[in-house]
Amino acid sequence: MPRSDDTFGWDAVVIGSGLGGALAAHRLTEAGARVVVLERGRWPHRDEGDWDPQAILSDLRYRGKTPLSVRQLGDRRFRPLPMNETVGGMSVFYGGASLRLRPADFQRWPIGYGDLEPFYSKAERLLGVHGAAGADPLEPPRSTGYPFPSIPYSAPAERIRQAGEALGYRPFPIPLAINFSGSRGPRCVRCNTCDGFPCAIGAKNDATGLLRRAEAKGLVVRAGMVVSRLRTRGARVAGAECIDQESGKAVSFEAPLFVLAAGALASPAVLLRSGIGGAGADALPIGRFLMRHCNAVVAGLFPFRTNPEQVFHKQVCFTDFYEEQRERDSLAVGVIQDIYTPDAGVVRRAAGKVAGAFLARPLVHRLQNLLCVAEDEPDPENRISLEDETDAFGMKRIRVEHRYRKADRERLRFLVQRARKILRKAGAIGTHVWSISSFSHAVGTLRMGDSGGAPVEPTGRVRGLDNLFVSDGSVFPASGGVNPSLTIAAGALRIADGIVKGRTS
Repeated sequence: MPRSDDTFGWDAVVIGSGLGGALAAHRLTEAGARVVVLERGRWPHRDEGDWDPQAILSDLRYRGKTPLSVRQLGDRRFRPLPMNETVGGMSVFYGGASLRLRPADFQRWPIGYGDLEPFYSKAERLLGVHGAAGADPLEPPRSTGYPFPSIPYSAPAERIRQAGEALGYRPFPIPLAINFSGSRGPRCVRCNTCDGFPCAIGAKNDATGLLRRAEAKGLVVRAGMVVSRLRTRGARVAGAECIDQESGKAVSFEAPLFVLAAGALASPAVLLRSGIGGAGADALPIGRFLMRHCNAVVAGLFPFRTNPEQVFHKQVCFTDFYEEQRERDSLAVGVIQDIYTPDAGVVRRAAGKVAGAFLARPLVHRLQNLLCVAEDEPDPENRISLEDETDAFGMKRIRVEHRYRKADRERLRFLVQRARKILRKAGAIGTHVWSISSFSHAVGTLRMGDSGGAPVEPTGRVRGLDNLFVSDGSVFPASGGVNPSLTIAAGALRIADGIVKGRTS
């Protein structure tokens, strides 16, 4: 495998540039390591096209060359699912929600909330999270306040807050990793395109900001670099074999340390292509236990325009119901959050022909939505595997199989019923539920644990290999009932901090 001047001599190779990779790379670089991050996507454009619903949500401006092969939601056959690819990973498209898991969420983890709490605080500081400590009625213990205060509610958010309080609920401001203060570069203009969109001006505190700051300390990001497999020698990884999309050439990056953070769908695929994990009865469950939350959007139709100024309003969260079913199955129910209404054309396409025809542009402007995020059960049959068919780079294509259990749907139904009540109290004359089929909250395919039945040790090290660690959401043994982004970031900091300080076993 060819080498060039920048493919060897590194202290660490990090694969993937989302929050898991960026936070690990940041910590290692901060400690003085010479680190290279390998990312198959390109840097975000940061132009007006990033705020164009047609370009981002319909045309998939950041679509990669290799769609996944997915069977989900009762499908009988596998269907191609295109995925976005960019430096910063899925954090570029998230809405900034930065909630912590609760202590009870760690019942299935080999670590406790207290082990992660200091790193939650560090992640909130690095991501510039705006929040109100103590406002969440079920807030877990915290050692520090938020680095920045929440912003005042906009009119649409205030409508939801008042309705929730009238029903006896305790709404609070969603902690958000968005640059409302202007302290991290461009100040957020509080537009209505955040969830699902890259920020055209770079005001969302996604992973790219951390990478740029680490670059000033010596970090190198190699965009357009597709990692095909890891080459092992005994109990060590010797190199990451890649395809450079710009040149089309195969290259290999070498280092004494490797950190895998390509995400819960791609990280297990890298290990499977590499023959890591063994075979037969003794094989590690690589790719198993995929979780993604059981999510839905509840849309309320109002007799008036709900957001005529088109202002930002993803601000209100409800955790009142989070622990209501814990004794039954040891899982959280989840949360309800305010969320924006997509462009009229996107809504009509998602609704289908009949409902789409009904939702003419004026009616779309009378919608206001709530997102329901329900925890889903880890199921070994929900998994990542490889097809014999190869993709555009000659690698075996990723196959994704997922189905929800009855209890998952019951938790979602529980939240949907309460979301409908909130919307009706706010003035909605009718509601409609939109299912969500994306894998934006995917976790769990390389779960960490104390026993040999888990592919990853509590330190983040892949079992059986001395110098390979995993720092993304694939290590989650359970999904919890909140957006996993902040926990991915905190977990990556914990794993990288352990590497720096020699806590590797």
